[in-house]
Amino acid sequence: MDAQGRGRADDVDPADQWVLNPRTGEYELRLSPSAPESSVPGPRTAGPRASGRRTTAPGREVPPQRRRRAEPEAPAPGRRGRRPEKKKSRGKRALLWTGGSMAFVVLVAGVGGYVYLKHLEGNVSTTDVGTAGSSSFKKDEAFNILIIGTDKRTGEGNEGYGDKGSAGHADTNILLHVAKDRSNATALSIPRDLIVDIPDCETTQEDGTKKVIPGSSGVRFNQSLGDLGRDAGCTMRTVKEVTGIQPHHFMMADFNAVKTLTTAVDGVDVCVEKAVDDPKSHLKLPAGESTVEGEQALAFVRTRHAFGNEGDLDRIKVQQQFLGSLMRKMSSSDTLTSPTKLVKLAEAATKALTVDSAIGKVGTLKDIALELKKVPTKNITFTTVPVIDNPAEKVKATVVVNEAKGPQVFDMIKNDISFTEVEQKQKKEKAAVAARLKGEKSEPGEVRVRVMNGGAPAGSAQQELAYLQTQAGVSKSENAGNAPAEVAKTTLEYAPDQADQARALAEILGLSGAAMKPGESVTNTQGLPTMTLTLGKDFKGAGVKLDGSVKKPDLDTESTADQKLCAS
Repeated sequence: MDAQGRGRADDVDPADQWVLNPRTGEYELRLSPSAPESSVPGPRTAGPRASGRRTTAPGREVPPQRRRRAEPEAPAPGRRGRRPEKKKSRGKRALLWTGGSMAFVVLVAGVGGYVYLKHLEGNVSTTDVGTAGSSSFKKDEAFNILIIGTDKRTGEGNEGYGDKGSAGHADTNILLHVAKDRSNATALSIPRDLIVDIPDCETTQEDGTKKVIPGSSGVRFNQSLGDLGRDAGCTMRTVKEVTGIQPHHFMMADFNAVKTLTTAVDGVDVCVEKAVDDPKSHLKLPAGESTVEGEQALAFVRTRHAFGNEGDLDRIKVQQQFLGSLMRKMSSSDTLTSPTKLVKLAEAATKALTVDSAIGKVGTLKDIALELKKVPTKNITFTTVPVIDNPAEKVKATVVVNEAKGPQVFDMIKNDISFTEVEQKQKKEKAAVAARLKGEKSEPGEVRVRVMNGGAPAGSAQQELAYLQTQAGVSKSENAGNAPAEVAKTTLEYAPDQADQARALAEILGLSGAAMKPGESVTNTQGLPTMTLTLGKDFKGAGVKLDGSVKKPDLDTESTADQKLCAS
């Protein structure tokens, strides 16, 4: 499928656009009669030609490539920067489908080929969010992508969805955090009816000028997009205001992506505990497992009246289950080994996608795809911002952050702590690192240690020293000032003959085996050998345990991408 208005018939199969170049022996993508052709990695077919036709895949043939020259066509207007709104476009209340965004990220790396990726890049619209996000994507760091969905309807056949004339609000929102070591990821859903304070935000107008949209207090989260001309950068700033988590980039798709994506993969498996017949969403499903695609898939993620208390929070759970199933289907061998499915899926995803300018380039999109591909589905956790009913309302219609649970969830994401048991980390802790904690321990009064500040807040070394001397009984301790360089994690360096002292101090401070660094001792002010405790950026205060062990809050919702669940 070519982008609309590019002179291609709508019924052309993307897989039929791959042709064999007899001069190079490589398959090439022919996007249009005038598009330049270049070699793209692809399967090579051996054997003689048959009837003057070339085979591109088992059971598929295309006519021989014609030799002809054509003047390059001028690019269609609006393919760079913002996608212009269609004058006849109307919108209603619907969900912003994260499937299109996630599908593109997962699949770009699988399709491969620079020329084809440039074609996909041409499908994607971009928005300049300025300082609301990062200016570039960093492969060696943890990253947060805000996946947002609007109720602005696009595409043929979608006139019956959403609110007519809607500017496009942030109705479905998932903050995807990918860990620095790529061992895990967390997808945090943000309810559209969450009451928030939207900060002032600078937006870039179509003529390139800047305009500051004034903030609003005590309004629904979905108003962070669309209202007063707010763009996705305003939604990113609102997420930072509410959670303290900085979104680095955003991806936005419309609900039309659900229909096209699920059709491209021949349907997504879902499960319901009871038979469903919802006249409002037109969803009809028998009890148990079913495969949905197209309109039926859209009805499944839109329905509010078929599950739970018929509210948005219950619909979020269903969407999370659906997204997990879609991700499993996209990463299945049946999809990844089918060039036709991969091309159709990538085309569908990119045509529904809008991203920030910093990741709108082909190389960056490919980097994101490769990094996300490293995360095992069993370690991708879906959860929702902990909320309670808005106490200011007599008739409950909105929610507010649960202050007893929310901050801890936000802190876990900010500190790159997994919500799942990550095998890789368990193995590291099991081996020699864990053994450092085993053995005899000295009495606190026999422990000699000097404390240095290696990145903790100013004054932390003195505060920790006071705790050790007055409350922990480590009287032979002293302040050694600032460390030569900042460190991310707190460490304790000790000589082999000080292991019993190190174990005693580790128990007092809650140090993990990984924080204990066998090395050399130094001489303290009395001329005696002493250990060195360097407080890192992870230091949370005098007397606070440093082992990184976090008791996960009792979450209202939680699942992982590898789980097959039934909606109820």
